[in-house]
Amino acid sequence: MDETAFRQVRKAAVELPCPFEKALLAGCGTCSLAQRRHIAEREAVACRDGAAHAACDTLLGLLRRNAAFALHLPHPQERLTHAREMKLQCGSLGGLQRALAGTVEVGDIASLVQAAQRAGAGLEGLPFPEIVQSVAAWRLRRRARPS
Repeated sequence: MDETAFRQVRKAAVELPCPFEKALLAGCGTCSLAQRRHIAEREAVACRDGAAHAACDTLLGLLRRNAAFALHLPHPQERLTHAREMKLQCGSLGGLQRALAGTVEVGDIASLVQAAQRAGAGLEGLPFPEIVQSVAAWRLRRRARPS
């Protein structure tokens, strides 16, 4: 299946694509509202709740805007490479978990986003400097070198 056909099938099969899809697929967290779909030997993650999807999308936009300097982005709206997207998603989820609960391990992303909405001044009032530190510190796992 070529890339154009895959995108068309994916768009038809996944109505609400999860904003934190890369983090979920990488195992940086779980989500009780995520629904995994297999399409042409690939995996996609859909959200089962429209309100939760909107909240996650808003949070990811805020995280992206606040972490632009840490990600070395001249324009926060530009498309990210896979590595930078992973750094943003996994690093920010870890930082958010640490800021809200004081723990390192990210559990359910939907619950984490709900807790972030309830905390203080909502999503806009999150401690972004602390979260961005986690984004800057997060590293991709290196591949093992063949022996």
